[in-house]
Amino acid sequence: MDLSIIVPAHNEEENIAQVIRRIEEIISVDYELIIINDHSQDQTAEIVSGLTAQYPNLRLINNPLEGGFANALRAGFANIRAGLVVPVMADLCDDLNTINLMYEKINQGYDVVCGARYIKGGARIGGSKVKGFFSFFVGKTISIFTGIPTIDVANAFKMYRKKVIDCINIESMGFEISMELALKAYFQGFRITQVPTVWRERVKGKSSFKMFNLTPNYFKWYLWSIKRKMRG
Repeated sequence: MDLSIIVPAHNEEENIAQVIRRIEEIISVDYELIIINDHSQDQTAEIVSGLTAQYPNLRLINNPLEGGFANALRAGFANIRAGLVVPVMADLCDDLNTINLMYEKINQGYDVVCGARYIKGGARIGGSKVKGFFSFFVGKTISIFTGIPTIDVANAFKMYRKKVIDCINIESMGFEISMELALKAYFQGFRITQVPTVWRERVKGKSSFKMFNLTPNYFKWYLWSIKRKMRG
């Protein structure tokens, strides 16, 4: 297989079956689909288990670590079988058609392909305007200050070569992990690019992303990247 798609899922019984079916309908490359059950208290795991007979490339992994997005990704990364990996959110916010475009870019020799909401062809639809401004500001200014070739570094929707993940010591414990991975990959010399993607606010379920609680964590990597650039 060419690609591992990992989907962290915490209490996503309202969305998870639809996510799986849409991935199966849209993705054109040879891939495996790994759902990471992140300590769900609802029927998420049961729903996924019930679909494994229908989709032979589907696997359910229970997060063995403390709950949270970063640890769910760690569990996913530890179980991938392909040379490429892309995390997908379980709330239907990501435009899955972007994965095929990311795959094309990877095959052009890039190591990380970032889904970018704030470039031509991309969009952020719905959700908090404050969150939107925050993510745009962070991505745009980090690109200016460090030269990283994406203006949406905080977006979790990225495709990585497995070798990139394997050589990074992941420190993050929350959603900022996506920012950490891209920045560390950039400063280690990996080739990075971006493609447009459209993000939509979830319709069902409840998000666990709390911007004001997580802002210090993003700010940590923001400062880290600027200091790292200044050191040369």
